[in-house]
Amino acid sequence: MQLFQLAASSLRPLAIALALVFGSTLAGCNDSGLSQGTPPDTTVVSQTGAPPEPIPGAIVSKQLLLAESWSAYRERFIQQDGRVIDWEADERTTSEGQAYAMLRAVFMDDPETFAQTLNWAEENLQRMDANGKRRDNLWAWKWGKDADGNWTILDENFASDADIDAVTALILAARRWNRPDYLQLARIKLRDLWTLSTVAVPPHSARASDSQSASEQRYLLPGPKEAFQPQPDLLHLNPSYLAPYAFRLFAQIDGDRNWLSLVDSSYKILRESSQLSSAKLPSDWVALNTTTNSYIPLRPPSPIRSIYGFDAYRVWWRVGIDAQWFNEPAAWEYLQQHLPSLESKWKAQQKIPAQIDLQGQPLVPYESTSQYGMLFAAFQLTNPQIAEQIYQQKLLPAYQNGFWDNDSAYYAQNLAWFGLLASTDVAVNWLQP
Repeated sequence: MQLFQLAASSLRPLAIALALVFGSTLAGCNDSGLSQGTPPDTTVVSQTGAPPEPIPGAIVSKQLLLAESWSAYRERFIQQDGRVIDWEADERTTSEGQAYAMLRAVFMDDPETFAQTLNWAEENLQRMDANGKRRDNLWAWKWGKDADGNWTILDENFASDADIDAVTALILAARRWNRPDYLQLARIKLRDLWTLSTVAVPPHSARASDSQSASEQRYLLPGPKEAFQPQPDLLHLNPSYLAPYAFRLFAQIDGDRNWLSLVDSSYKILRESSQLSSAKLPSDWVALNTTTNSYIPLRPPSPIRSIYGFDAYRVWWRVGIDAQWFNEPAAWEYLQQHLPSLESKWKAQQKIPAQIDLQGQPLVPYESTSQYGMLFAAFQLTNPQIAEQIYQQKLLPAYQNGFWDNDSAYYAQNLAWFGLLASTDVAVNWLQP
């Protein structure tokens, strides 16, 4: 049995008791002023692709912390009916939050919470047409209290990252708990995700020098085409939604659609759009002109901007998962080529600002626990010494009594947790058809 499976199945009942241990260990830790935003232990890849070398003694303590954090999160953020509450955003619920809870539940071997969060979303986030019939099997992204005080869907658009994470959770849950019904639901959702949230760019729109110009290129959109394809040759993209490891899983269960084509386009987007930044960092949002195959920065007054910030942090986690789970060379290459500027900032100052502009300059004076969680996931693979420094100097001091930053910081709880999770083993049979 993998170590993480042991921790998830046998240590979960100890989570409350462990709070006493962590409480005394971290008695001197308090809110360090880190901003809450939007996975680790200790492996490193060599330039020659040699197997990673672990740092001894670091895994178990992180496993116990994951168990305690999940227990605290479940009590504080998840209602008994399965609704996940974002306390810092008018107690709203998002499809992202439901999907994050599903992922955490399957990793922690908690089928009851998984079923509750899935069922709540399926019942309350349905996207309805004018006749009151369900339009598709994707989830409306925002639910909360409207101007009249009614609890309802506030925005019927879907966010593709949430549906990707939810389908990933369904696939892993189906394999872990032998639930073929979860696999069937995953296939149904994939059909709609492909139809409504991917777009094919014909070959005549690519540059003649493009190696993929001989065939069309398919891109993942952050949501509905009508919202993120404002012009026929213009796409608005969010690099942090790109999940190559998930597309590999999707290809295993849905042979009717070419999900592996999204792996190729994901790394193409990541590599080329990061060139907008002088520090080679991913951006929260970018625009792509499909006629010229050029990336365009989004600036005010656009409500979405091309800066390195709370969305972009997740790129490190998603790319790191593809490196760990599937040993993808493009993932290793991206991390090795695009982390150096942040590595330099860390070595010089022992801190990294929460937002950085395209010129590589800080936009804000504060830091982000969420970013440190995601960077821990990435540096674990490329520079485990820095990963451990981040853990000791930033993640542990921000953690107390089961929570990072504070017990309302929804985003920090999830991103820090997923960042640490990447340090654990994932059962191989979960990743195979």
